[in-house]
Amino acid sequence: MEADFSEMRNELQSRDALWRRIQLECQQLRTELLKIREYKDMQEIQIMHQPSCVQLTEQLENKNAELLLLAQNQEYQREELNKIRNHLYREEQSHRSEQERMKTEISDLTEKLHQKEITIATIMEKASLLQRQLKMELEIKDKLLAKQQLLDFRYKVIKSENTHLKEMV
Repeated sequence: MEADFSEMRNELQSRDALWRRIQLECQQLRTELLKIREYKDMQEIQIMHQPSCVQLTEQLENKNAELLLLAQNQEYQREELNKIRNHLYREEQSHRSEQERMKTEISDLTEKLHQKEITIATIMEKASLLQRQLKMELEIKDKLLAKQQLLDFRYKVIKSENTHLKEMV
């Protein structure tokens, strides 16, 4: 009996394990079926949303037209950019030559100013020298004038004495 019971238990465990495996396989099959349905639904949605060949051709033609317009616009912009670059180049050249001319002019004016400063300094030295000479000559003339006046005074005194002596004689 014990052996029968043990055999039954083994049989029951074996069937229970088989039952679990079948349930697990069923669960896996359900999961796969759900995945297949989801995939099928997604494909149907994609097919529904995909444009027709005619629509794709029209879209492609529109895109080609847009690209052509963009290419033309790009060419026009490139030409405008070249014009601007050329104008900028000419302006830069003009500005550089104007700067060079101004530098030369400033250099010339600076040189002239330097020469005039030298001339002014020379004239100032000569004027100072002439002023000293005039001052010395003035002092000499003042001394001579004073001597002349003194001599004139003596002359008059002597003449007056002379006249007085003549009268006395």
